[in-house]
Amino acid sequence: MKIKDITDVIETFAPLRWQESYDNAGLVVGREEDEVHAALLAVDVTEEVLDEAERTGCDLVITHHPIVFHALKRFNSADPVQRCVERAIRRGIALYACHTNLDSAPGGMSWRLAEELGIGCLGLLQPAAEPGVGFGVVGNLAEETDTLDFLRRVQRTLGVRAIRHSDVASPTIRRVAVCTGAGASLIGEARRAGADLYLTADMKYNDFMTPDNALTVADIGHFESEYCAIQLLFDILSKKLCTFAVRKSECSRNPVNYLV
Repeated sequence: MKIKDITDVIETFAPLRWQESYDNAGLVVGREEDEVHAALLAVDVTEEVLDEAERTGCDLVITHHPIVFHALKRFNSADPVQRCVERAIRRGIALYACHTNLDSAPGGMSWRLAEELGIGCLGLLQPAAEPGVGFGVVGNLAEETDTLDFLRRVQRTLGVRAIRHSDVASPTIRRVAVCTGAGASLIGEARRAGADLYLTADMKYNDFMTPDNALTVADIGHFESEYCAIQLLFDILSKKLCTFAVRKSECSRNPVNYLV
């Protein structure tokens, strides 16, 4: 099957025009007309993931994060990005990323994570110009829940080693906002949407003061919030390409370690 046959399925769900201007989603290594036999789904392109691709016979790696985010001026194996790109080219492995276009797609990343956490009646947190497109979601739990109990449930569900959170604004919550990845910029939107709790990642020190006790904000980790990309991409592809082999990576791991 040609690469284009596979990426067309993904881009029907999450067109590249929905990616942010700073992003580099799409085909990073390879040519649309190249033939491929199996795809490996991961969060990031790493040397371990490429080991797995070679071991399992996958000649296409589809990730959430693009391996090339900033311009590369040389290829001399000086860092992991250069080594991975060089290796992919030499071994004939195509690399494709579905990043902020998957974040903003209807039914995309934040929608999937919210559903995994039992948050329903979802609506967009920050709508874009096109109907249904935008970042983050906000919705309701089935019943009012103890705030810290819910955060512990998030921790168990996502395998989070540690959750950083602000002062608990209310002992119980019902309305929860979610944005996968780095979503501190949407704290204001979560507040305006009436959320009791906002779940995201990559928050800085001052971000925990921003809510001013109007809501609780929690940093659940970038990787943990976006690991759902693997299953989401698997579902998108397996529904349309039943004769093409798609594998979920077993080597996609969090680069952040915790000392506990």
